[in-house]
Amino acid sequence: MNISELKPQGIWKSFHALTRVPRPSGHLEKIQTFLLDWAKSNGFEAFKDNAGNIVVRKPATPGFENRKMVTMEAHMDMVPQKTAESTHDFLNDPIETYIDGDWVKAKGTTLGSDDGIGVATAMAVFEDNDIKHGPLEAIFTVDEETCMYGVNNLRPDTLKGEILLNLDNETEGEFIIGSASGVDVAAEMTYTPEASIAGGKAVKISVSGLNGGHSGLEINVGRANANKLLANIAKELLSQGCNLASWEGGDMRNAIPSRGNIVVVVEAAKVEAVKAVVAKWEQTYRAEYKGIEDALTVSATETEEPTAIVPADVALNITKAVLAVAVGPYRFIPSMPTIVETSCNLGIVAVAGGKAEADVSVRSSCDSKLDELALSAASAFELAGFTVEYKGKYPAWQPDFGSPLVAKVREVYREVNGEDCVVTVCHAGLECGVIKTVYPDMDAVSFGPTLRSPHTPNERCHIPSVEKYYNFVVKLLENI
Repeated sequence: MNISELKPQGIWKSFHALTRVPRPSGHLEKIQTFLLDWAKSNGFEAFKDNAGNIVVRKPATPGFENRKMVTMEAHMDMVPQKTAESTHDFLNDPIETYIDGDWVKAKGTTLGSDDGIGVATAMAVFEDNDIKHGPLEAIFTVDEETCMYGVNNLRPDTLKGEILLNLDNETEGEFIIGSASGVDVAAEMTYTPEASIAGGKAVKISVSGLNGGHSGLEINVGRANANKLLANIAKELLSQGCNLASWEGGDMRNAIPSRGNIVVVVEAAKVEAVKAVVAKWEQTYRAEYKGIEDALTVSATETEEPTAIVPADVALNITKAVLAVAVGPYRFIPSMPTIVETSCNLGIVAVAGGKAEADVSVRSSCDSKLDELALSAASAFELAGFTVEYKGKYPAWQPDFGSPLVAKVREVYREVNGEDCVVTVCHAGLECGVIKTVYPDMDAVSFGPTLRSPHTPNERCHIPSVEKYYNFVVKLLENI
């Protein structure tokens, strides 16, 4: 069965259409054109704003003209992650989906349900003339996954809505009314490569099979970070006279890195000793992450010798900096001790050709703790000789549990489903916090169907939850 045949068909048909259009962060020209063409073909008012966001509007259902305008919001970009075996080209190839029981998945790549399901929801609502609603607008934002560029450059005169429905949460029945702030700590240094040792052998040490995951929503489940695993191995090998040639770990600041590799150059007689060290660490890691990372693999294979290596003192400083950065939860919210307040993810380490880079994503719902942990990460790299820059800072979204919208959400959810919903805050960085700095009077809530493992090739969308979620959306629009 094609996913466009699933129910409710309107939302799945739209989502299937989105999977045909490449839309990795930073490369959104095709999806922007697609959305403008879709709006034009349906006769909706639409435009691209100064930041590249697409805004679409639809008049109220007759008799609902005096209702408050609702803004439906979702981001159009997706995280481009794939398995080591995948040959997928995110700039040109469609996402290939399939149905596995109650889940929709993708073949070897991220699914793009984060936040394609949100975009598809708005498309389905706009296309369905049987839904009763007040005046509607939708904004599809750009590059949420990298720097929130779309909302960070939102102008005060772009939107007209008084109520914001952010369609970017990942557990059905859970309504988010507050989220963390965040900042990207970007570290960079240059070094002068040295000639590789005469008669040396190169060994590529690879960490693979990790789950990875969303660096906000899944930072507290104990998953391994490939860069941290490699750092322990690198430190031991450097102490035994090995030479670092390169390091490649992770490719997204906001994804827990699921794989990576370093290349070391050693005297031919030491190759077996290197392999023994790697085998020892694999056993250690398998024991440490038993039940969490059961597919974890650490391998050592001889490879073509590089022409250059990293100077020994530089290699040691880089390794120590990576070891010094604390990853995972740093503190939980004191009044809500099951929810992470502050966390750190070392998403990217790249060393080769005279340049070393690292990218750290820090999140917190407490401004002072955000600054504290960001400074800690920055200090580790500065002491190692890096230049550090803070990028893409976004604000926290402070919750209002007594808002009229929250009351309406609770009422409608119980009417539709016969049970209470959960109203809470989350550790992810949502665009609502930025939007509310531009439109402080907007009443906002974030919700969605159930997704799991976003930002990884194991991303999946729970089919039954989509219908339950969409039925609620329809009823909420009728009652606002």
